[in-house]
Amino acid sequence: MIAVRLARADRQVVCVGTTRTVGAIRTSGLTLAAPDGTFGEPVEAVDQLDRPVDLLLVTVKAPGLEAALGRVPAEAGLVVPLLNGLEHVDAIRARLRSPVAAGSVGRFEASRDGPARVVQTSPSAALTVPAGAADALRVPGIDVRVDDDERRVLWEKLARLAPLAALTALRRRPLGELRGDPDLRVAVAEACEVALADGVPTAFAEQWAVIESLPDSLTTSAARDVAAGRPSELDALVGAVVRAGRRLGVPTPTLDRLEAECRAL
Repeated sequence: MIAVRLARADRQVVCVGTTRTVGAIRTSGLTLAAPDGTFGEPVEAVDQLDRPVDLLLVTVKAPGLEAALGRVPAEAGLVVPLLNGLEHVDAIRARLRSPVAAGSVGRFEASRDGPARVVQTSPSAALTVPAGAADALRVPGIDVRVDDDERRVLWEKLARLAPLAALTALRRRPLGELRGDPDLRVAVAEACEVALADGVPTAFAEQWAVIESLPDSLTTSAARDVAAGRPSELDALVGAVVRAGRRLGVPTPTLDRLEAECRAL
């Protein structure tokens, strides 16, 4: 989605991917089917980034991170991972020599319909990025918010996403059928307590207001991956909050139970 929006705004874009994805992009370009239209862009695609770039966006899911980092030997002016979770930023810093600053994608729902086609079902996409990346990403179809506080960027989404991912994957039901589940409320409250202990005040009321604003049909990519038998990012979400709670001395009994159930999926 980001690559198509940037290319449409005449940004120079290079997609780095697996051999299958690169082959599909080279053959037919990238296609984004979104509420504001269907757009195709003939962007450049490579399976190894062999030249420096100004901005490198890391947009894979957690299970694919290690392999993805092996495809970017070249340096970047700034690396902005848009993964969910807490622990990936340190992992990327340990592997790449370029400066790294956290970002996140909010209120965005989409799925892949083939290796080079993305179907966006949410009305828009919101990116939270460091100041150094904002100007490059301000294009039609993307709402950009600037935040250089790394922990806040990560926790603001994770405090609600970890519980939502766990319950949509375990219950196999959309959000509209889960708002009344007591486990969801308690798990969000526990995640907020861990965030607070990690130096990020995020109130339960604020997180729950966001959940209330989301469409009833919403599910999570983790739930879709579990249902399809693919590797999921549940450990990077639920597991990361549980591990942070243990590190910070914050009990998370409901999240502990949900994390154990997720591991059994």
